[in-house]
Amino acid sequence: TWHLKKIPQIVKERTFSLDSPKFEAKTKLELNSVCGIECQRKLPVPSLSDLKNLLSYETIFENGTRTLTEVNVLGAVLDPAANTTTRRPSRKKRQIYGTDSRFSIYDKRFMTNFPFNTAVKISTGCSGILVSPKHVLTAAHCLHNGKDYVKGSKRLRVGLMKTKSRGNGRKRKGTSDGMPSFQWTRVKSTHIPKGWFKGVTGDIALDYDYAVLELKRPHKRKYMELGISPTIKMMPGSMIHFSGFDNDRSGQLVYRFCSISEESNDLFYQYCDAEPGSTGSGIYLRLKEPDKKKWKRKIIAVYSGHQWVDINGEQQDYNVAVRITPLKYAQICFWIHGNDENCTQG
Repeated sequence: TWHLKKIPQIVKERTFSLDSPKFEAKTKLELNSVCGIECQRKLPVPSLSDLKNLLSYETIFENGTRTLTEVNVLGAVLDPAANTTTRRPSRKKRQIYGTDSRFSIYDKRFMTNFPFNTAVKISTGCSGILVSPKHVLTAAHCLHNGKDYVKGSKRLRVGLMKTKSRGNGRKRKGTSDGMPSFQWTRVKSTHIPKGWFKGVTGDIALDYDYAVLELKRPHKRKYMELGISPTIKMMPGSMIHFSGFDNDRSGQLVYRFCSISEESNDLFYQYCDAEPGSTGSGIYLRLKEPDKKKWKRKIIAVYSGHQWVDINGEQQDYNVAVRITPLKYAQICFWIHGNDENCTQG
């Protein structure tokens, strides 16, 4: 069941103008040297002043101007056991673990219907998910390498799926229906948490690998709501689901589901088969609504990609996702609504 939680408040304090970025970073769909499971365990619990710094955010606009917004955090619960991890049996392999368990979605009825229609393509080579009539959630490293914005983010666009049709509007026959074409929409502004920037953390902080894009015009499609990420124990079969545009299956929408192997307070470590290109996909669960018999899907994490992480002094690889904690829910909700009044419960 989805459990309602009281959400901390993110309150805007002041906004500064910054110099325009250079847009010279190269897009890297796989990150190296990030804080892994052992490293996560040793991290101190952030203080309130740390949280205010990490959750302050940069906004970059379509015309290249950039601002920094400082925030205050009200009602945050600082958990002293925040970075403990739950261990499960592990194995060493690559991004495709054993038999490839991904599904390419060919049927246009599925592709253009919920939940698959919420998957979008980002022009820098990543995926994302629709989270409001005008907003897309994706991974921060699809747009910024920790020091500068990537080259392709200067004229950022989002591709929404549509099935191919001839000029007269009739759908093509045969398997070509399974290859989505995209309606590309310009991005008006992008928000990235300050915790992602190397100048703040000294290294890339995977915990903050998420970003929200505001589109220039509403997309008029069904989107997926945010949810607070439950612990592994609270998930049916510990199973998560996500869809994206993996590079090795060009032009196809690829769906997968799997169980989570380990978790920290901010990250899920799992063996969902995924190739670069699916980075930034929204990971979702299907749980029952409180006091109702209806099931509801909600986004509970952002897929960050394949990572080598340190475990007992050895390098082990996982596919890693950034969990939507109450604090991240408050921040993303604030970015979507522009106020915290709509973000008191999640």
